[in-house]
Amino acid sequence: MEYKVTVATGTSEYSGTNNYIYVTLVGERGESERTVLDNPGLDFCRGAVDDYTVKSSADLGPLILVRLEKQKYWVEDNWFCRYVKVSIPGERCSYTFPCYRWLVGDKVVVELREGTAKKICYDNLPLEISHRTSELQERQKIYRWLAWAPGIPKCIDAKTEADLPQDARFDNEKRSDFVGSLNYALLELSLKKLAIKFGKSWDDLDDFKRIFWKLRSPIAEYTMTHWKEDWFFGYQFLNGSNPRMITRCKELPENFPVTGDMVQSSLISTTTLKEELKKGNIFMVDHAIMDGIPANVIRDRTQHIAAPLCLLYEHPEKGLIPIAIQLEQKPDKDTPIFLPSDPPLAWLLAKMWVRHAEFQVFQLLSHLLRTHLVVEVVCVATLRQLPAVHPIYKLLAPHLRYTLEINCRGRTQLISSDGIFKRVVSTGGDGLLILAQREYKVLTYRSLQPKFDFLDRGVTKLRNYFYRDYSLMLWDVIQNFVSGIVSLYYQSDSEIEQDSELQAWINDVAVEGFVEVPNFGLASELKTKEELITLLSVAIFTSTAQHAATNNGQFDWCAWVPNTPCTMRHPPPTDKDAVTMGLIMDTLPDISQSCVQMAITWHLGRAQPDAIPMGQYVEQYFTEPAALKVIDKFRKELKEVEEQIIAQNEGLELQYLYLCPSRMENSITI
Repeated sequence: MEYKVTVATGTSEYSGTNNYIYVTLVGERGESERTVLDNPGLDFCRGAVDDYTVKSSADLGPLILVRLEKQKYWVEDNWFCRYVKVSIPGERCSYTFPCYRWLVGDKVVVELREGTAKKICYDNLPLEISHRTSELQERQKIYRWLAWAPGIPKCIDAKTEADLPQDARFDNEKRSDFVGSLNYALLELSLKKLAIKFGKSWDDLDDFKRIFWKLRSPIAEYTMTHWKEDWFFGYQFLNGSNPRMITRCKELPENFPVTGDMVQSSLISTTTLKEELKKGNIFMVDHAIMDGIPANVIRDRTQHIAAPLCLLYEHPEKGLIPIAIQLEQKPDKDTPIFLPSDPPLAWLLAKMWVRHAEFQVFQLLSHLLRTHLVVEVVCVATLRQLPAVHPIYKLLAPHLRYTLEINCRGRTQLISSDGIFKRVVSTGGDGLLILAQREYKVLTYRSLQPKFDFLDRGVTKLRNYFYRDYSLMLWDVIQNFVSGIVSLYYQSDSEIEQDSELQAWINDVAVEGFVEVPNFGLASELKTKEELITLLSVAIFTSTAQHAATNNGQFDWCAWVPNTPCTMRHPPPTDKDAVTMGLIMDTLPDISQSCVQMAITWHLGRAQPDAIPMGQYVEQYFTEPAALKVIDKFRKELKEVEEQIIAQNEGLELQYLYLCPSRMENSITI
């Protein structure tokens, strides 16, 4: 028998190899000859798709797996294999063996299962069972859980990204761009600090324009123009970088003693605060989680933190506007309630303090903890408990790309004891961990499901809440997609319960990964298809739409530093009449801190050059026509969502396009 073997090499830099590559075909009736793959000229160049002939003394029967071996030729040279295809000349029968893995080292052997997704109950041959078992045993040695800190979900056991296996690392282009863009931003930062005076306070708010050089965006410039306006302040709670905090206020909390007379001038003349509370037009943003967080010390100077409460009113003409702000959780004579009728500078500074709290919450909690670290738990459990042939592994793998490396970099470069947060952010240092621990004490699985989140916060009827509208549209599309894939492989709830690998996976997620999250509310076993579909939808929604909503606009909303300051250098004001422009400038980040804030938010929020848009599966783990049909339907529905979003934003001065599928990545990569 002769078999035609097609081997595809990766397209990224350094994917090719000059090492020897051997292949063995393994079927139900035996194995082929161990064959070196060698055509005239160069083999296995970057992006190459090469054809070879492999001989066997007899018909191998249905093929089960392909065995690839790499041996050193002069020097060790790693190789990335995309897939192997096998066909019999003259016959229609063909097999695809997805790989998408690096072969690293000398005399390394990788065995690839045929691409049809299979649950463990459909593997009957001893070779199939042993392959599943050995694959997971090997992965569990490589991907280990680590308790990074008490009260925090577990993460991958890697001190730095260098400790990760090659398959979890950035491609070379991604790595070079990540380092290069950061250096570019920091170089511009250095030039700015030389052009201005390092470590000095700004003289006037307009001075912040002096760091708007090459790093800019239309929304950042719009923010620079409109940031003082109350409607714009309210708009950011709906469609800014932290759109998950606003809740309906049914009654005022005891620690926020706002009276009707205080805010009457902000309401329409024919109503009262009491009436608007009943109608559902009063909303609250409460940063109680910030109360008592220890402040960072930057260059021997203690920074300052507030835990503000902000009352908002959905005005029929002006939109959502702030009507009262209290900067601490305990009201007293030194904690005044700031109002729009106060001296303009006092009201402006109060809003700045709210936006400062927003920076801490969105960067650490909404972004890092509720997307990056939540998805990391799913990622580690998937690698440990689901073999590559399992349908749920095939579904999740594209949505977990690069997440382990970017999270390792976040822990070492962003929130470490000498990271960016420690250098410029008021919660840097000990405050970070305490804030994270508080968030995880209240984090629930239910809150990660957008329909419940909006319902529980009472914001289903808020006008111009584009984040909500587009999130729900995407959730429905994702859930339909997941349901379509799951239904191909699970016909009943009993099949969910009987899948031992799936049960080991959910146990790893709930019992290992989220063991330190007491109120999370995720069961350690799956009993129904609906439960599985919801969990997979949460994982994909979080790694795509939710991450895009909190990450992709951070430069837009933070580049104009007074709008969202990373730190405050003076305590919150206690006397409204004592607020001067000098106090405001001495409170806001200094020149150096402002430059770092602008540089790092550009670096993290910019579009990635190697981004794979949502729903575009460059690595094709599924090979069956039925699954490919579901994926194609998913892409079409995402395109329809995008068209709706574009149409709804047409003509708007301030557009909300972060949740366009073409602008979202398939996974958390930054």
